[in-house]
Amino acid sequence: MTRFATRDELAGLPVEVAPSLLGAVLETEVEGERVAVRLTEVEAYHGLGTGERPDPGSHARMGPTARNATMWGEPGHLYVYLSHGIHSCVNVVCGPEGVAGGVLLRGGEIIEGAPVAERRRLERRGVVRAARDLARGPGRLGDAVGLRHPLHDGIDAVTGEVRAGARARLRWPDEPVARIATGPRVGVAGVAGTAAFPWRFWIEGDATVSAFRWGRGAAEATGE
Repeated sequence: MTRFATRDELAGLPVEVAPSLLGAVLETEVEGERVAVRLTEVEAYHGLGTGERPDPGSHARMGPTARNATMWGEPGHLYVYLSHGIHSCVNVVCGPEGVAGGVLLRGGEIIEGAPVAERRRLERRGVVRAARDLARGPGRLGDAVGLRHPLHDGIDAVTGEVRAGARARLRWPDEPVARIATGPRVGVAGVAGTAAFPWRFWIEGDATVSAFRWGRGAAEATGE
């Protein structure tokens, strides 16, 4: 049987917690519609003063701001931010309260509520080519589960408390994932998007994992 995640289990640094989220299930209920996504791809991000080295790719790299405030709160809440003015992306806050960090949910498999997820995707993007694409990529995943910035930023995935008509819960997998791959984060600029930060984790061979692409200046930083 799967079980709900606890705050203590999410209190480690994001780079430590991230691999354990693979195979976990994020369940949401938004305005009475339920969707569950099994996580297959994640990325860790550390804030200012978090861990042994600065993370230049993090929203919290310069310290607390109005945008990243949720990242500095207690673990288990969801940091939902807007990317490119369009995409609502979902992160699980990790680390002790007051230490900024999050794990971006980059991709997953919809295991419950696929018709709802597809309708939301069609409303937002206009096309769904295959079932594997419903939550393949952080913007698609955010659309599929129905969490929107700024309404649902800070929603608590440990208690499941309702926020703006939505509820979210995080369940751990029955067993740890056996085949985990790691590498540079996707589309992150400069050195933060290179092998110097192998903080992207995914289930090897899973069809719902997104394609890798270099961020601005990242390929040059590797010497390629």
